[in-house]
Amino acid sequence: MMTNEKAVISSEIPKAEDRSHSKALQCAQAVINKKAENAKILNLSGVSGVADYFVICSALSDRQVQAIADSVSEVAETHGYPLLSSEGYSEGRWVVLDLGDVIVHIFLDALRDYYDLERLWAEAPTVPIPSEFYGPASTRLN
Repeated sequence: MMTNEKAVISSEIPKAEDRSHSKALQCAQAVINKKAENAKILNLSGVSGVADYFVICSALSDRQVQAIADSVSEVAETHGYPLLSSEGYSEGRWVVLDLGDVIVHIFLDALRDYYDLERLWAEAPTVPIPSEFYGPASTRLN
């Protein structure tokens, strides 16, 4: 009977992978809420020690890059995720937000094609982003 109790207790505490996955999804929703283009989540947990997840997206202007970065920063603050570092905000071309186990890359559209992180991390599986994150327009995704 003790074994069952332990199983129940341990299942109530989210695993680090679950917390990281949840954080990546929250970041993805934050970028989508600011109309980011082509949002993707890469699961790096079995591929690299850099982070568990990359959230990658594009924006059409430097102001949009900054607005998306602000949105992710607000989500991080709201949920108590420490922002370990932030690079590129003032230029608005490629912003990198390091949340430890999740790293968010926000690119100006042309730079994303140039650096092509998805190709560099091709062995990392893509995590599906729930269609409801896209709101009423999500029916066009399928």
